Amino acid sequence: MSSTKRQQTMAKRNRERAVEEKRTLKRLKKQAAKAEKAAGGPVLAEQPAEDSSEAEAEPDVE
Repeated sequence: MSSTKRQQTMAKRNRERAVEEKRTLKRLKKQAAKAEKAAGGPVLAEQPAEDSSEAEAEPDVE
């Protein structure tokens, strides 16, 4: 077996960081939904207002 360590590539670190950020956001979203449900308020799956503003922000490129 080789005793030398291979250096991680930047791409691998970036992928791992992206996965960790996605997991963190998902965990926070679940905690917020759980708190909202415990408070007795309505739980919104998605906010359509955000989606429409993002779609309008992108100009058509031809």
